[in-house]
Amino acid sequence: MNESGRVEAFSDGVFAIAITLLVLEIKVPPHAGDHLWSALGEMWPSYAAYAVTFLVIGIMWVNHHTVFGFIARVDRVLLFLNLLMLMCVAALPWPAALMAEYLRGGDAASHAAAVVYSGFMVAYALTFQAMWWYLTKRGHLFDERVDVAAARATRMRFAVGSVVYPIAVGLAFVSAPLTLAVHGVLAVYYAFNQVPVPTRPDVPTEPSGA
Repeated sequence: MNESGRVEAFSDGVFAIAITLLVLEIKVPPHAGDHLWSALGEMWPSYAAYAVTFLVIGIMWVNHHTVFGFIARVDRVLLFLNLLMLMCVAALPWPAALMAEYLRGGDAASHAAAVVYSGFMVAYALTFQAMWWYLTKRGHLFDERVDVAAARATRMRFAVGSVVYPIAVGLAFVSAPLTLAVHGVLAVYYAFNQVPVPTRPDVPTEPSGA
């Protein structure tokens, strides 16, 4: 396994652990008895936070996997940028649990939880954007398939999340459920509107040695 493969394997492990930890925040209702169905229904904020955050982390993993599929080598700067991004990913189960706990309050606490949740998304977007800008600055870490000039031109499209997520922070002061719904919609949007890594038409799609 080359250096890029080792970094991606380590990153995959972090994504897998983060996405698995989400379900641990959905607790079993204590001693509900004949009212179990009602108790399960009252837990809808936990289901909503789990579903949206699972989808968000899944899209993050897809984006990360796509980019690293075109990286032939790594350097120290990329390693630290990737670690910063993974720090955000690994922490996401906590704001998801916070959101689930305060989602339906409709008060200042619910707004604060939504702000924290959205703030973590902003942090992730900024770290991923920083990594992409570094990769495209010189293009020295990409393999021969990548059209570096064209990749550099996609910087603004990659930066959309850095603009949209701060808007979600502002929306958090209005409605926590609406904020969570917006994050879900954004995740679905990114699932179907990925920014491809531009490749050179004169180079085979498979990397050398594949």
